[in-house]
Amino acid sequence: MIRFAGIDVGNDSVKVVVDGSQQPIIIPSIVSPGYDRHVLQEEDSPIKALDVRIYSPKLKKSNERYFVGLLAIEDQDNSELEETDNKATSDQSLVIALTALALAALTGKAYPSTDGGKEEVEYIIGTGLPVRTFVSFHKAFEERLVGEHEVTFLSTPELRGKTVRVIVRRAVVSVEGAAALFHLATNDNLQIRNEELHNGIIGVCEIGALTTDFPVVKRMNIDNQFSTGEQFGLATYLDSIIREVEDKYGYRFPSRAKLIQRIRNREFTIQRVGEGKADIRPIVDVYFGRAAQKLVDLIKKRWKKYPDIECFYVLGGGASALRTYMVESAGTMRLRFEENSELLNVHGYLKLAKNKAGQVQN
Repeated sequence: MIRFAGIDVGNDSVKVVVDGSQQPIIIPSIVSPGYDRHVLQEEDSPIKALDVRIYSPKLKKSNERYFVGLLAIEDQDNSELEETDNKATSDQSLVIALTALALAALTGKAYPSTDGGKEEVEYIIGTGLPVRTFVSFHKAFEERLVGEHEVTFLSTPELRGKTVRVIVRRAVVSVEGAAALFHLATNDNLQIRNEELHNGIIGVCEIGALTTDFPVVKRMNIDNQFSTGEQFGLATYLDSIIREVEDKYGYRFPSRAKLIQRIRNREFTIQRVGEGKADIRPIVDVYFGRAAQKLVDLIKKRWKKYPDIECFYVLGGGASALRTYMVESAGTMRLRFEENSELLNVHGYLKLAKNKAGQVQN
């Protein structure tokens, strides 16, 4: 049976939601070279120890071992995506995406084993790219995803030794931000649930780790003339916070993902060497305040160029982090925010995949 899935290959995390399941799988976009681990106590869930070997004809180096996501966060040799990386052509993005799709296949519903003890899952997936890379790279991204891949879980608890053959039959690539708006405008059966969004002219500021997109959506169609994107995101400011905390307190966050975890949990107190502690909230406030002001200025610029825009939605993972700061910077200009906005794209991708395939399940 072919399953529909939405997959948001973000520069900060990869998110997957499978049709019929409202619970997304979220994996930080970070990897490190894998090796035989010295396990003193097994982790309590598979997602905390994604230790995989991946075979795919689409990877430059196939059959390599990786630590993925939470397992790689603390590793000194870990790697996060940088501004020069393109998720459409990045091996690192593909490694995490395939790991997420394989994990989704083994989560919840059981799949029949094929010869050799392998599990097999077939997908039609929806995904997306930033505005500025969509035109040039959406075909390449689609071609890298479609095909047969294999993911073997090694020391991962509960999944040790399991191999999943991930078969992607079709990949529907859309524009980041616009997919989120499609999700907000429609219900699970793809019927209109918000007439204003579905029929209006809506501006979107979709804040990612490395890119920020400003699609303009007119009656659910992308406006080619006024939609644009910027090659910067929250990562620039996170890197600055990491450097300043290290310079000031001697405390080094091993990755942006680790810092984001702290900020999301509102854990701003760090332990210094010895018994001293320090509050990094003032440093976070400075850099997030700068980011918010820059984004508000860009939104004003976009709105002035296209005054027919009826409202502006601020979405994406960065929207949650910067919401308070942006509301303050915006003053009397009203911006619309949504709860759990970092998950709107992935749900939109799932709906768009179902819509394109013409198979809406009632």
